Amino acid sequence: MTAPLTADAHEYGLVGDGTADDGPALRKLVDALGDATAGDGRPRTVRVPAGRYVIRDQPVLWRSGVSLVGAGRGATCFALTNPGAPTQPVPLAWFTTAQHGAGPDHPIADVTFAHFEIDGSGVETEEYEVLAKGLGLQYVLRGRFSDLWIHDTAATGFGCDFLQDTVVEGVLAERCGRQDPGEKMGGAGIGIGVGGWGPVERLAVTDCTARGNGTNGIFLELQQDDWVPPRGIRITACHAEDNRYGISDWGADGLLVTGCTMLGNHVAGFDVSAQGTTSVGGRGGLVTGCLVDGNAGDGIALGNTPGPYGFHGNRVGGNGRYGYWQHNLAGGDQEPATDIVLESNDIHDNALDGIRVDAPLHEPAILGNRIRGNGRRAAPEARGGGEGVHCGPLSLTDERADWLPGGHRGKELTIGGEPGGAEATADGTAVVAPEAGVEVTAVVTDNTATRLTLAPLRPGADTAWPDGTPGPGTAYRLPDSPAPRAGLTAAAAVTHPCVQGNRVRDDGRPRTQVHAVWIASRATWTGGRVSGNDFSGNGSASTRFDSAPSGGRWRDNAG
Repeated sequence: MTAPLTADAHEYGLVGDGTADDGPALRKLVDALGDATAGDGRPRTVRVPAGRYVIRDQPVLWRSGVSLVGAGRGATCFALTNPGAPTQPVPLAWFTTAQHGAGPDHPIADVTFAHFEIDGSGVETEEYEVLAKGLGLQYVLRGRFSDLWIHDTAATGFGCDFLQDTVVEGVLAERCGRQDPGEKMGGAGIGIGVGGWGPVERLAVTDCTARGNGTNGIFLELQQDDWVPPRGIRITACHAEDNRYGISDWGADGLLVTGCTMLGNHVAGFDVSAQGTTSVGGRGGLVTGCLVDGNAGDGIALGNTPGPYGFHGNRVGGNGRYGYWQHNLAGGDQEPATDIVLESNDIHDNALDGIRVDAPLHEPAILGNRIRGNGRRAAPEARGGGEGVHCGPLSLTDERADWLPGGHRGKELTIGGEPGGAEATADGTAVVAPEAGVEVTAVVTDNTATRLTLAPLRPGADTAWPDGTPGPGTAYRLPDSPAPRAGLTAAAAVTHPCVQGNRVRDDGRPRTQVHAVWIASRATWTGGRVSGNDFSGNGSASTRFDSAPSGGRWRDNAG
């Protein structure tokens, strides 16, 4: 077969009618173009007209120098299926170290994947299979992935590792990780393994959206614990919503995250921890100009890192637990994190503490932040049921309630009641009364005086309820609120901190941020400087020392 520089897929046997298996024709074409490129060094492009192209039971082994370009999202669609191979993952394109010998000396080079959709809803493996991705390439050199829509894959949607001199732009990843219960490897919208090229991997991820994915929206993960965490990776102008984690750094060095939005994620908006396969947290990163808002758990969660890490000019608000949480997971690095910087951030209206330190810090700098109105989870225990109580897919309303707005943020709602079977509402939606003695829980993301807004049952779900919407009158209860709730809480060893020029106060009614600074009994606060801060206007005393600070200088702090 003659191998042109640009090949029209229809001229080489692809049909795109949504029924015929186009996999064999695409594999044959990619092989022919790959052989030609290997022979003359001239990259080729497959142009795929609008249509629905079925790839059945077998992925396409990709070749260096072969690009795939469609007619646009929603126009050109590759539908992945495996009805005849229930144990076989079927990514559209794959090339891996384990299966194909990919490596720095054997990469996929000079390729573009652009302007098409990958529908992974037709792949269902007997057990969760981490390779059941949309794209699964390793060791890509001079690659470009642009204007792709990848959705409903069993595992990660965009699952490509070791990307050198590569750009990932305008990728929309939705509802990927369908078969991942949330705690397996992969299952992300955009998941990128790092470390294979050495200490520098030049990669830009920009203007991408990840929504409703099983684990992470976007994550970077060091693939071997004896590799050097690489520098050179940038994530800019991306949006992560309704994932388990929004954006995660699980093993990079010097990651730059700029101008991103992380909203409504279930555990944390931004995460640095030992949750990756090598239990290595990121270090040396900078997060600037981001909006980290309304996540069901924490806004920013940082741990298992030696440091440094910096957060500058971000807005971190309305999260269901802490605005910023310093903590360590078991199995990862436990040494004190050094040179953590929080500067010029607006940390506000989070459910518990604005900043919570549960793991050791050395030489932290907390400078010029506005830490205001936190501790919003201030409403007392509540119970109800009967007349006036009704549920929606993501809500519970009690018309007789008079709750403190935002006061139940982050709480776990428990419902239970007498057996009642199923009935229908006026709009035909099925509602179910729980069986007697059966409790069902959901997480409250916010509330008005009479209505609780609930987090989806899992990322990508459209309901908070595992067994259908509870029926009218269902009994419910909400727990009491914890106290105290502070702007800055230290519950671990903090040595030589610099806390300067912050405004830590609460002008709300009622004032729910009880203290500006609380040093808990299990904490130590040694040396450093706390000066020039405004600690006035909190719910109670500006400071509470269950463990007295030792050494250092506290001066010129209002309140």
